[in-house]
Amino acid sequence: MKLEGTTTIPAPRDRVWQHLMNPESLAHALPGCERLESNPDGSYSADLKVGIGAVRGSYHGRVEILDPKPPESYRLRVEGKGTGGFVKGEGTLELTDDAAGTRLHYSGEAQVGGVIASVGQRLIEAAARQIVGKFFEAFAAEVKQ
Repeated sequence: MKLEGTTTIPAPRDRVWQHLMNPESLAHALPGCERLESNPDGSYSADLKVGIGAVRGSYHGRVEILDPKPPESYRLRVEGKGTGGFVKGEGTLELTDDAAGTRLHYSGEAQVGGVIASVGQRLIEAAARQIVGKFFEAFAAEVKQ
């Protein structure tokens, strides 16, 4: 599954970058996030409750930020397992200045397996787009505070 898009956060790029690197800000913005903590190696551990269609479950995962170029870009690697299956993915975030604040472009690919994959590719993609949309809406509010 591929995800790609662009959103604008009404704040300066340095401020957006600071919030993207802050686990507390990310945890508040991520739908279903119950815990997001820094690990000694610089990665993060996360616990989420997510539902897609009739498949709902709890997931434990690891998030790594790779090749950070403050305040311009980084790669992101995500792995998670839970009651409904697993997800593995990698993507990039790129920040550029925009008249309205900061333009954030994201792109990536994810693989989903287990029970959650049984709901079908279309439903998974629609749910992923919805989660990403809710994240950026909540993230913009978090940055604004």
